[in-house]
Amino acid sequence: MKYLLGIDFGGGASKATLLSEKGEICATAAYEYPTSYPCPGYAEQAPLDWVKATCINIKSVLEKSGVSPENIAALSLDAATHTAVIMDENFNIIRPAIYWTDTRSTAEVQYLRENFSDIIDRQVLHKADTIWSLPELMWIKNNEPENWSKVKKILFAKDYVRHCLTGDYVTDYIEAEGSMMFDINTMSWSRELCGILDIPTDMMPEIKAPTDIAGNITRSAAELTGLTEGTPVLCGTTDTVMEVFASGAVSKGQMTLKLATAGRICVITDKAYPDITLINYSHIVPGLFYPGTATKSCAASYRWFRDTFGEDYEELNKKAASIPIGCDGMVFHPYLNGELTPYANPNLCADFVGVRSSHTKAHFARAVLEGVTMSMLDCKTALDKLDIPHNDSAVIIGGGSKSPLWRQMISDALGIKLFEMKHADSSFGSAMLAGIATGIFESPARAVALCNEVISETLPNEENTAAYSKLFRKYKAIQKALEPIYNNEDF
Repeated sequence: MKYLLGIDFGGGASKATLLSEKGEICATAAYEYPTSYPCPGYAEQAPLDWVKATCINIKSVLEKSGVSPENIAALSLDAATHTAVIMDENFNIIRPAIYWTDTRSTAEVQYLRENFSDIIDRQVLHKADTIWSLPELMWIKNNEPENWSKVKKILFAKDYVRHCLTGDYVTDYIEAEGSMMFDINTMSWSRELCGILDIPTDMMPEIKAPTDIAGNITRSAAELTGLTEGTPVLCGTTDTVMEVFASGAVSKGQMTLKLATAGRICVITDKAYPDITLINYSHIVPGLFYPGTATKSCAASYRWFRDTFGEDYEELNKKAASIPIGCDGMVFHPYLNGELTPYANPNLCADFVGVRSSHTKAHFARAVLEGVTMSMLDCKTALDKLDIPHNDSAVIIGGGSKSPLWRQMISDALGIKLFEMKHADSSFGSAMLAGIATGIFESPARAVALCNEVISETLPNEENTAAYSKLFRKYKAIQKALEPIYNNEDF
């Protein structure tokens, strides 16, 4: 029997999934790594941490499953996109990778908006913002000239790990769409946008399709991972399109709602919808896209609350469930790292508003969950304002989807039915992608039908929907009142 290996690199951990040709998961493994925050608004990760996690996870799934490495047909990797790794001519890392939640490049974004909006509008699916690779790299060029002078190679997170496994120097076109250095019209690196960094386009990696074989496991990588030398490694692609695919969203109108480190609502469409409030990417299904909204600190907000104030999620959920909708007047905005949809404002900050002496830890816990829920309603409202056609239901994915309390809150607030799939994480999607590339699965739709199924449904409560609608108006009014304060340079 043949097996397929998918590896994902998320905001705080890497996960590996080993899938059989029959569509059954044989083993999974996960390994955490840190994000450093050296200054307010900064977020960085060490690429070698990703490589370490990869080796540990591969060895773990092989040991757990008892599968012989010779029977692994292919490996595919995915990661959060637009996290650039800068290297010298020998692929030595020059500095930690700036993670996409980092907001230090606000001045560079303003420069792009004032001087290059016309080119970006013509060549890119997105509007200038701090999340993209171009302004992040511009910040390094402007503020760390000694580091920038050494740059000869640029890869992205999953591509760097794959390079360590195969020695290749490639990326996929979906990943490239997130760099803000790629011309979607020619499907090649943009001379004009790369020129802003004063780098030639031939410095950038070769562009391939996600299902192309980028290389094969080298002897040294085989020793580090336990895989067989020569095992094919796909180019792979981004984590979001892999979880969209994993959840079964492969047809126009389907919608996914993600409660993970970041939160997203994506709709499958037959065209892109360039807008400041959206993130647009191609789907792995030819001709389809998945424009989506995004909130930067989704489950990350709840994790921050847990880590800062103690107690595990189960206890926090029990406390939160005991508090009524509206938290007796307390409101939380989850802008720990600024916010994307619909504000596109890195200056926004998280806050608890309306705190009284009667409020308890349980109120604060629920307020965090409600604040993220309101942010997701903000995202859904942005999609509806753009008249993007979608179903009246969504597949809910991400770690937060495991909470029945949070699922019900989201369903009630957005007024939509939620489906939970048996599997819906990115590493599972990457394993299925490896199956498509090797011919084990004949198409994305067939892969989903064989490997996945719905395990729960959550229906909205109309009375609760009305209560959340009232809370949302309060949430928006407070945000509008505080935004001028956060935008004040002296704040």
